[in-house]
Amino acid sequence: MSGHSRPWSALLPQGVPHDFDPEPSTLTAMLADAVLRHAAQPAVEYYGETVTFEALGQRVAAAAVALRSAGLRRGERVALYLPNTPFHPVWFFAVLAAGGVVTHFSPLDAPRELQHKAADSGARLAITLSTPLFAERALTLKAAGAVDEVVLCDDPISLRADEPLFGDGVRAHEFVAPHAGAPLDPAPVAPSDLALLQYTGGTTGVPKAAMLSHRNLTAAVAMYRAWFDNAPSTAGDTVTLTYSPLFHIMGLTTNLLRRVDEGGCVVLRQRFDAAEAVDTIERLHVTSFGGVPTLWIALTQLPNIEARDLSSLRYVASGGAPLSVELFRRVRSLTGLALRGGWGMTETSPAGTIVPDALPEDKLGTIGIPLPGIDLRIVALDEPSRALPAGEVGEIAIRGANVTEGYWQRPEETAAAFADGWLLTGDIGSMDEEGYFYIVDRKKDLIVSSGFNVYPLVIENAIAEHPSVDEVIVIGVPDDYRGEAAKAFIVRRAGTASFTLDELAEFLAERIGRHEVPREIEFREELPRTAVGKPSRRTLRDEELARAKVASPA
Repeated sequence: MSGHSRPWSALLPQGVPHDFDPEPSTLTAMLADAVLRHAAQPAVEYYGETVTFEALGQRVAAAAVALRSAGLRRGERVALYLPNTPFHPVWFFAVLAAGGVVTHFSPLDAPRELQHKAADSGARLAITLSTPLFAERALTLKAAGAVDEVVLCDDPISLRADEPLFGDGVRAHEFVAPHAGAPLDPAPVAPSDLALLQYTGGTTGVPKAAMLSHRNLTAAVAMYRAWFDNAPSTAGDTVTLTYSPLFHIMGLTTNLLRRVDEGGCVVLRQRFDAAEAVDTIERLHVTSFGGVPTLWIALTQLPNIEARDLSSLRYVASGGAPLSVELFRRVRSLTGLALRGGWGMTETSPAGTIVPDALPEDKLGTIGIPLPGIDLRIVALDEPSRALPAGEVGEIAIRGANVTEGYWQRPEETAAAFADGWLLTGDIGSMDEEGYFYIVDRKKDLIVSSGFNVYPLVIENAIAEHPSVDEVIVIGVPDDYRGEAAKAFIVRRAGTASFTLDELAEFLAERIGRHEVPREIEFREELPRTAVGKPSRRTLRDEELARAKVASPA
């Protein structure tokens, strides 16, 4: 990582070298070390159930041996289709300990997205819950030949009222029981070996998987550790409450993997409930809590929130969407803490930048400085090999041990994503003289809604299947609750019937995820076009911006 100016070096924590380079390691070695050092300490708390590190190690060992006994070979992919339950960390580490590769299916995925991810990843085994929402879709994949087998985990917490546990498929407890008591003896893997296929959006509108190695993920954890080790706000035993899904790279790395690395406890919860969150913070003396701005909005609006005891909190964070100054001040008033944040990507595992403590007032709006071991620079949009000086606007490029080597079975997209060994992020921004980075726009048309990446082309392709649709453009528009939401501009086909937003949502239910469904539609006689005749997203964005200014004059 030589030959690159790092003006932010003076802002790194004391004792962290400017050329910090994490020691290569594996996630299986990280878990084994944590089990050895923190055996009796709680690793996971889940609605009253506590799993110690020793118990976690035992469960992982039995599941890993079960997988190997069932024929899992080194490098084979296994799909985890799980919400935030203790089953996720057990099977995540078990697949790796067996020598396999994890790929995450999202509960937000529509059936066709699940089928794509199964076919693209080559996963022949899926591990999910026995509750209807998960089991039915997973078993549909099996019936269609997309996977060979489905292992079903029983989790009564996930059941809705009067729902039965699903009876078909291989039962997880029966699958693992013959191997109870097996030692934690991971298959030999190297830091460079693939650990995770994590899906993100593709330029064609089809999800693609970033290939994340053991080295990528352990490096990301080490980078966060290097920053936080000497920070008083995170000293001592850490108890992290998370509603952020572990199937998402942010929840996986910053909540689960970091807690395992340091011997802390992750408190897993599923559907967010602000009152429950505050009760949990008080009862379990939660020290660390973060989420998307919508989570903080709901929490700060609770009745009598000023009277609640949030004194155990030492670290609060927000990410995934823009944060208003008003919300920042409200949280600081309630907790005495400044909401922290930063920037990262699936492709960076997701370590990237962090906002330092005691941020100067004139730096508000920054995404922070690079974490130790990460290099960032601004490059010319038309010449990505050319770095730009401080103050100029261009594309943000990143390199470091945490950065993916590319996309699974996508050599052309991999080649296009890199320039001289630097990953081109698609975010447009600048760096000031002191090394603080700022994002001013997105090169891609990505929408970030409640912390989830939403890709307009995916939505457009799905809406275009509607028999009444002739043309469609989707853009992101400001949303007070979600940060951004998708809005669809539609030209109806001549002679076809009109339809409502609710009717469109019903049509899209089996085609895209719930988080991708537009929150607003507008019918037009025609769409604005560019000079070469293409429908113009920019024109529509400019119109929406002008409309918002008229509605809310400064």
